[in-house]
Amino acid sequence: MKAVIYKSTGSWYVAKTTEGKFVQARIKGKFKIDGITSTNPIAVGDEVEMMLDNDVEQTWIISEISDRRNYINRQSPHNKHQHHIIASNLDQSLLFATLKEPRTSQGFIDRFLIASEAYHIPSIIVFNKADVYRKKEQEQFEEWKNMYEAVGYKVFLISMETGVGVDAVKALLKDKTTLLSGHSGVGKSTFINAVMPHLDLRTEEVSGWSGKGMHTTTFAEMFDLPFGGCIIDTPGVKEFGLFEISRQELSHYFPEMQALIGECQFNNCLHLEEPGCAVKQAVSTKKIHPLRYISYCGILATIDTKSY
Repeated sequence: MKAVIYKSTGSWYVAKTTEGKFVQARIKGKFKIDGITSTNPIAVGDEVEMMLDNDVEQTWIISEISDRRNYINRQSPHNKHQHHIIASNLDQSLLFATLKEPRTSQGFIDRFLIASEAYHIPSIIVFNKADVYRKKEQEQFEEWKNMYEAVGYKVFLISMETGVGVDAVKALLKDKTTLLSGHSGVGKSTFINAVMPHLDLRTEEVSGWSGKGMHTTTFAEMFDLPFGGCIIDTPGVKEFGLFEISRQELSHYFPEMQALIGECQFNNCLHLEEPGCAVKQAVSTKKIHPLRYISYCGILATIDTKSY
């Protein structure tokens, strides 16, 4: 029986069969996927083969996983030598960000974009809570919008409170499998409730004393959209640690740098102090936004010097 994984709780899975029926499934013993060292052997979005469990009624055993078209991962928060696959077989990723209540840093946004670039998953950035932005946040949004759009990313400004811009983002989801991600409290669950009111997902206000969002989603889960396509809701992420991206590779996942790498004097250029660096030249002439270069340098400094 073929099926797609719609929810993973770590030990049990909810799978949708080719007949459209949702069933409980589990894995028996160790499940090894060649070449992947992840904390979760099976992720939401995976296409699997199942067989009925003879020991437990109404339960299926996952016997095989099909090759993934792509997946997006991050460093496991519990073990930096392992990674956690957030979801697989995606058409696009949609990152919810806010410039206030709580504030999303550029570093977090760029790390998410790098992880998406590494697996060729188109990314869209959605800034929510436009209704609480004052002049400072409005100016910052305009700068970031111009910066990311110049690199090729789609950027939207919405307010779940007033409904401004929501329909434009909703239209992007039709007939695609879309991963939704972001910090807790940025409005992912509120957005899903607006798109699919019957789900009535639990939402909470941002914690006043910390400015951090409260976790409302515990496990990744996929939902079928009434107008075609699927969305994958994920738990709010505090940090987005990159996994198995070397210092040498990092600039390949900044599209504006990737286009210039061949013009650098040295083919192992890290774009720091090396002479004849086309990337640094582009920064000095503002062809590459200085904030993106600063972000690159900051992320580079956090990557181990060992090669993968």
